[in-house]
Amino acid sequence: MEKIILLTGFEPFNQEKINPSWEAVRALQGWREGDFVVHARQLPCVFGSSARMLHHAIEELQPSVVIGVGQAGGRVDMSVERIAINIDDAPIADNKNRQIVDQPIVKAGPAAYFSTLPIKAIVHAIREAGLPSSVSHTAGTYVCNHVFYSLMHQAHEWGTTMRAGFIHIPYLPQQAAAHPGAASMKLDDMVEGLRIAVRTTLAYDVDMREAGGVTH
Repeated sequence: MEKIILLTGFEPFNQEKINPSWEAVRALQGWREGDFVVHARQLPCVFGSSARMLHHAIEELQPSVVIGVGQAGGRVDMSVERIAINIDDAPIADNKNRQIVDQPIVKAGPAAYFSTLPIKAIVHAIREAGLPSSVSHTAGTYVCNHVFYSLMHQAHEWGTTMRAGFIHIPYLPQQAAAHPGAASMKLDDMVEGLRIAVRTTLAYDVDMREAGGVTH
C-alpha cells in the first residue's frame, strides 16, 4: 500500500504577499517516489483554525508522516525543530487579528513534545547536499509552534505510529529584499531540502547520534 506523506505550509502573514512554506510545500503536491505519495495542504496563519484544519487533514489522509513547514524570517537555514512547547505567546496578531498571550495550547497538556522525525539525520543529509540546515531547539511561540504542538499532541493522543515534526525555512529572496540584512534561500533549494527530509524520514527508523543544535 502506498504511504501518504502530508506536508503543510501557511498562507502569507504579517503583511507579506507570499509565504515560502506554502510555495515550497505546494511544489511537492503529488510527488511520487518508491512507495509514497505527497499531499500538500495550506493552513491559515490563525490560532485554533490552523490546528483544526490539520486535524481534519490527518483524519482524511491517515498519513504515515506529517511535516509542518513554516516561515521564520531572519533564520539563515532550514531549521529542523526538535521540540514543541505548550504555550501561545504571540509577538504579533494572527491573520484574524488575535494576539494570544501566555495561554496553553492544550489545557492540562504536557509542557512539551519532541519531534518524532530523525531530525539529526535530516540535517546531516541536507548539509551533504550542499544546503544550510541545523537542528533548532525552539519553534517559537507563534502559530508555527501552535501547529507543531497540536500535531504532536494529536499523534500522542491517538497512539499512532505516524511520525511527525516541523521545519522552519528562511525568507525567499524577494522577501529578503524588503528586509535589509535578512537571510534568504531560493525556492528550488527549499523544495530540494524538503525532498531530502521526506526521503531521510522514510530511510531512518532511529535517528543519528550527532552533536548539534541552535537556540534561536
